[in-house]
Amino acid sequence: MRTASFLALFAQVCKNTPVTSFLPQRGWNRDCPYRQGQERAGQPTAQERESDSMVASASEVCAEVKTMPSRILIADDQPDVLRALRLLLKGHGYSTETAASPADLLEALTRGEFDLLLMDLNYARDTTSGREGLDLLAQLKTMEGVPPIVVMTGWATVGIAVEAMQRGVADFVEKPWTNTQLLEVLSKQIALGRERRESARLAVQARQAQKVIASQFHQQENEIAEARAIQEGFLPKEIPQLAGYEIASAWQSARVVGGDYFDVLPFERETFGLCIADVAGKGLPAALLMSNLQAAVRGLASAALSPDDLCARLNALLCRNMASDRFVTLFYAQLEGPARRLRYTSAGHNAPFVLHEDGSHERLSKGGGVLGVFANQTFQADVAELRRGDRVVLFTDGVTEASNAEDEEFGEERLLGVLQENRGVSARELQKKILQTASEFCGGIWRDDATLLVVAVL
Repeated sequence: MRTASFLALFAQVCKNTPVTSFLPQRGWNRDCPYRQGQERAGQPTAQERESDSMVASASEVCAEVKTMPSRILIADDQPDVLRALRLLLKGHGYSTETAASPADLLEALTRGEFDLLLMDLNYARDTTSGREGLDLLAQLKTMEGVPPIVVMTGWATVGIAVEAMQRGVADFVEKPWTNTQLLEVLSKQIALGRERRESARLAVQARQAQKVIASQFHQQENEIAEARAIQEGFLPKEIPQLAGYEIASAWQSARVVGGDYFDVLPFERETFGLCIADVAGKGLPAALLMSNLQAAVRGLASAALSPDDLCARLNALLCRNMASDRFVTLFYAQLEGPARRLRYTSAGHNAPFVLHEDGSHERLSKGGGVLGVFANQTFQADVAELRRGDRVVLFTDGVTEASNAEDEEFGEERLLGVLQENRGVSARELQKKILQTASEFCGGIWRDDATLLVVAVL
């Protein structure tokens, strides 16, 4: 009985191959081996013509198979079914491996990779319930890397089909099968399985890339935080005070680090150096240039070196060592304590305000151009005579260029208004009031670094 069944299967598989030339052209069941074939004579029947059409359709399906053969694991406890399916699939470009039991199936899955699993639900010879296959599906559902599953059974019911689908089956083919239907199902599920595996592979790559990006971002955050700590270390931790004066400062970076710089340098003979500067740009590049500028100022500045000479030396140094698209604005002054005299030079910087006790003011604008652009330029120095009650306010353009939602700048007029309204308060209170008013104006969103250095004459 098994020999006859296998011969019928063999005839079905070989119908579209050269082997058919060695077999009778009629009297064979051209559909599933489980159908009862009958001897016929004369012209091909309608069923035979339908079978020929199915074989032609199967050939068209085969033409769509990719060059690389797909691997299919076939699991069935009937050797003749396994042999027939292997011949069918081999003839259509598939590579196959067989398993005769659930244990063989599981062992094969651990040994290699497959594009599809074609399995029967019934393995115990004395049952047709499909329970053994359903239990195997439940076990497969817990495993990783299981390919798409197509179930074949000769004892299918709607209930079994539904339960099989719930346990991860991609499709269901009932025995007796037709070649065309089976090949179409296999081709479709293999393609879908490859798409899912490719999507999973891309998802894994995306997760790995996200981990790398997160790690790099965390590292960058640490480096930036360290850079901010280093930059803050460049600025005065405590503002030195000179008898007869109160000096206060504020530094507000638009980013974690910035390009603004200020310094208060105590010299001999009750003289202080006051410096405020703004490096073109923001962020780390500006911060690096600021650190170089700070080192240069501290290395060159002294009571014996006039403000204009200091600016000339800084300019020559920056022209030799700074990129052509960068520049620095700087205001440097020497405050002579007992004489209440301020000798200064401005290198393209915002002119500081000197606000007098009566509300009048003057601007400290003498000097020259920005630093780092023209190597041979010269600078002028000037002197401002200070009186008791005066307030000297040095600032960077981040204060006056703070903008509101309508893109309107805070501006120097508003700054002057704040100074006039608060000219009687201490230097510390005045710098706090300036930053508070500008911050309220721009909604706390600073587009540029903002720095203040305020001197009150007592």
